[in-house]
Amino acid sequence: MKLVVLVDNNTYIDQYYYGEPGVSYYIEDEDTKLLWDVGYSDLFLRNANAMGIDLENLDAIVISHGHDDHTRGLKYYFDKSHKKDITVIAHPDAFKDKVEAHLKISSPILEVELKEKCHLVLSKEPIKVSTNITFLGEIPQLNNFENRKAIGQQISDGTSSDDYLMDDSALVYKSEKGIYIITGCSHSGICNIIEYAKQVSKDNRVLGIIGGFHLFEVTEHVHKTIDFLKQNHLKEIYASHCTSFAVRAEIYKVLPIKEVGVGLEVNW
Repeated sequence: MKLVVLVDNNTYIDQYYYGEPGVSYYIEDEDTKLLWDVGYSDLFLRNANAMGIDLENLDAIVISHGHDDHTRGLKYYFDKSHKKDITVIAHPDAFKDKVEAHLKISSPILEVELKEKCHLVLSKEPIKVSTNITFLGEIPQLNNFENRKAIGQQISDGTSSDDYLMDDSALVYKSEKGIYIITGCSHSGICNIIEYAKQVSKDNRVLGIIGGFHLFEVTEHVHKTIDFLKQNHLKEIYASHCTSFAVRAEIYKVLPIKEVGVGLEVNW
């Protein structure tokens, strides 16, 4: 499997791409070509073009959750008349309206309109998106220290309710040597995600992880997270996007955390 970072908060020195506070990864698994999230703007298209990555022949776009720093790029993708038979995969809540303090923070294209633009697959259950990669669907609560926190409101059928980001999901790639996990923001808890990925893949050998951890301050929660990562003997940790420098520095004290920036390529 090959993964290339098209959008991240950070860029590398001497690699002249652009960054923004969002996520988009280009992924190849055998003959399947995927996008994991599409960032906040058309940046994923511009960076892909600069890297020589052809997005015209994508098989699917898989969305981690419905916040606009992961979905707003859909507007630009469809505005540029890309293939109309593209498959978009996400949790059923991902394309519902989401607001925080009267600010719209959801996808610019919601479910009804999106169905007219693509083949939309919404699933709470895990589904295969390529030979070796599975979309995890809804992540269950599997530990006692990662409780979901509401961010704004979700509006469905005219009814507003606290949004606990039940749509937050991840990918698991199963190799012969073990599994690798790809996250968006980890609103459902990075350790919950890892534990569920192990269950879904029926493989406890967690080799690496890339994506946002949604951790900002060094707290007891962070120390429990670090203990969990240590217990799972991760060899590659690419914590990015919504993982603060303070948290990454704390992880770096005991685990092999690596730098992430636009242009990073990992081959697993």
